[in-house]
Amino acid sequence: MAEEPNLSIALETICFIIAKARQFDAKDEVSDPDPGSNASDDDMRAVLEDHSDDPVRTELSSVIWALNEDAQIDLVAMAWLGRGDGDISDWNALRGEAARDHNARTADYLLGIPLLADYLEEALAQFGLSCASVED
Repeated sequence: MAEEPNLSIALETICFIIAKARQFDAKDEVSDPDPGSNASDDDMRAVLEDHSDDPVRTELSSVIWALNEDAQIDLVAMAWLGRGDGDISDWNALRGEAARDHNARTADYLLGIPLLADYLEEALAQFGLSCASVED
């Protein structure tokens, strides 16, 4: 039987990224890019829109950029694994492809994947892991 692959990224970090990605995925397109009015007068709609200076996007990007290269590669490979580009037996091939494709735009790439949180959770399940074990 093949040895279970190891991840270069802590489960707690993956779960944090999943939680933030869920918040980010809930954002809607910007309906008024420059409202110029009081947010409370606009029913706080801007909070639910995906603005470029969105604090969730900024925090998620910062966390991804703070990861070392191996952890970033694992995160991309996990997204691919979770979306069905292979199964756990294909991990080394997926990770190898992610390593070849690695560049300075990892956070932008990952944030461009609409179901990132779902894909990462699916990948964790294939590793036999779950965020339930790190929740309080």
